[in-house]
Parts: sequence; C-alpha cells; structure tokens
Amino acid sequence: MNLTSKLPHVGTTIFTQMSALANEVGAINLSQGFPNFPVSEAFKTILKQTVDENVHQYAPMAGLISLREQLTRIIGESYQRTLSVDDILITAGATQAIFTVIQALVHENDEVIIIDPAYDCYRPAVDLVKGKAIHIPLTNRLELDVQAIEDAMCNKTRMLILNNPHNPTGTVFSKQQIDDLVAVLEKFPNCMVLSDEVYEFINFNQEKVSLNYYPQLFDRLITVSSFGKTLHVTGWKLGYLTACQPLMDEIKKVHQFLVFSVSHFAQHAVSEYLKSFNVTELASFYRAKQQFLANKLVNTAFKLMPCSGTYFQVIDISQVTDMNDVDYAIWLTKEKGLATIPLSVFYTDQAPKNYLRLCFAKDDDTLTKAGEILCTI
Repeated sequence: MNLTSKLPHVGTTIFTQMSALANEVGAINLSQGFPNFPVSEAFKTILKQTVDENVHQYAPMAGLISLREQLTRIIGESYQRTLSVDDILITAGATQAIFTVIQALVHENDEVIIIDPAYDCYRPAVDLVKGKAIHIPLTNRLELDVQAIEDAMCNKTRMLILNNPHNPTGTVFSKQQIDDLVAVLEKFPNCMVLSDEVYEFINFNQEKVSLNYYPQLFDRLITVSSFGKTLHVTGWKLGYLTACQPLMDEIKKVHQFLVFSVSHFAQHAVSEYLKSFNVTELASFYRAKQQFLANKLVNTAFKLMPCSGTYFQVIDISQVTDMNDVDYAIWLTKEKGLATIPLSVFYTDQAPKNYLRLCFAKDDDTLTKAGEILCTI
C-alpha cells in the first residue's frame, strides 16, 4: 500500500522524547510541563464525593451548564468581560480546543501567523487544513516584533495565534506590546485572533495583558484556557474556549464530531471546586517556586533569562558548553540525571541554540535536587 503522510516533517514530540529518556535513565524530569505535587485536600474530597453522583454518562456537548456558569463568573471577575454560557465550550484540553478552532475556521491557502518560538501543536493543525503558516520570531529581547507581524499581514491572513503568558520563554508581553498589536489588527478586520491563554493566571507582572480586555476584538477573538494548568490536573485533559456565537457555531460543528463531549465526572468535580478556588492566588504560588529555583542556581554559570509568567524558567547555557541545546539537553539527562527541554525545537528557522527550558511546577525537594545537579557543572 502506498501511504503519503499528511505531516511528513512531524515525528515524536520533544516532550515525549525527553520524558522517555528521563524515565529510561532515572533522571529528574524538569522537561515536560506538569506538576509533581498533589491536588489540594479540598479538591480530593470533592473528587471522592463525585463518585457517588450521577455523573458517569455523556455530558452535554458544550459542557455542563454549572461549569460554564462558574466560568462566566471567573471571566467577569478577572477581566470585567460579560459572557453567556453559550459563549463557552468545554474541551478535552487546550490542545483539542486549538486544533478544533483551526479545523473549523481556517481554509485551504489561508495564512496563519505564528509567533516563534511556538508551542508545537499550532503548525501541524494549520498544515492539516492546507493553510499556510507564516512564522514571525520574537525579538532578541523576547518581545513581539509588531512591525514584522504587520509587514506579514495581508488580505490572505485568516488568523493570528498569540500565546501570552508565553510558553516556552516564560515571557509576558507587556500591555504596550499588546496595545500595539491590537492597533495593527484593527487594520485587518478579517483576521481572527486565537489567543492561547492557558497560563493566564500565572502572570507575575502587575499589568493586565489578556485579549479579554479588548472589546474591539470580541467579534473575531477566540480564547483558549486550561483547567490542567490552573488546577494542577494536566492529566485530566480538560480545558475550554470562548468565542462569539457566529464563530462558536462553526467551532461546535467540528467539536461534536471530534470528541462530542468530555469527561462528565471531571467537569462536575471542577465545577464544584471552582466555587471555592481563588485563581488570584496562583501567580504568587508559582512566583515563589520560580524564586526558589532561581536561588538554587545563583552560584552556577547558567544565566537565568527573565521569567514573568508560566511555570517555565529559561536558562542560557552558552557560558557552560559549546554544544547546541539539543545535544546538551540529551547529555544533561544521560550524564547528570536532569531532563530539560531545548528551546530551539520551538522555532521553524533562525533558532538560537543556547537555551534550555526548566519546568518549576515541582515540589521543593525536586527543585533542590535539580539545583544541586546544575551547581556541579
């Protein structure tokens, strides 16, 4: 049988590769972005109680109304934006949300602007619909190159994908940068915006930078969020997106045939837990972990890049090794027992080769041991 791949340049993701290598050699895993600490006792209690509820059959396609009501409250309190439950769709994680949006709204030969370094699910989703991905790298200061974005936009530009706070760099684009980007977008009213905001509550800056604050975009804005990141349950693969009704109608057409609905059990438990969970405490929780790790690395030759959000710390390895980041990440895992992620894999071209990403969503013991390893180099 002759088989032609739809994704000929795609292999196993770097996350799978590094986690597998970490497991193989018994290394500390700061590569894949997941917490290694337990959920709260209050959440555990709700989970146990949920077992006895009638929540084990299909949930409504768009998600439980009770959960979407909680989200309208949180979005209203966080962004002063008023949404109805019909503007929210519960998804099987943020990646499914992103894939579904692109499948529903991007057509063949449409251009989609992607900011590099970019999370690795964006480009394959565009390729599968035969769209054209236009990659614009961040500046050397890890800021948006707004002029380059504007220069790349034209009447074929169907969508711009923005990730803020930004994975993998840990950057939070400033309000001024977002203001400038929105001013550009106003010149191209037919360009939709897919705003990947899965780390929205892990923002260490005081500035409010979500696109939820820009009503002039609401008729073409899709935001994507993650319960996995916010509630420390990445393994549940539970997320949600928001969109106005014309866009949501098209998104639901794909969603219903892709997964139809997602875990009823998980939605019910999250709905109950959100009644008492305070999203505003998440930033200080992770800021403390970032500073804990940073303090462990003070006496190393690694340079810590600024970290304004997410739970990732980028380090510059150029003063430590002549190896590129991929080779060094493999060496560090095999020889020193510490798994990280090389930053260059998030670029299409012109990738710097001297940065590693560390996940600090770990308990203090794990971060201490990781720091001790890096201090020996």
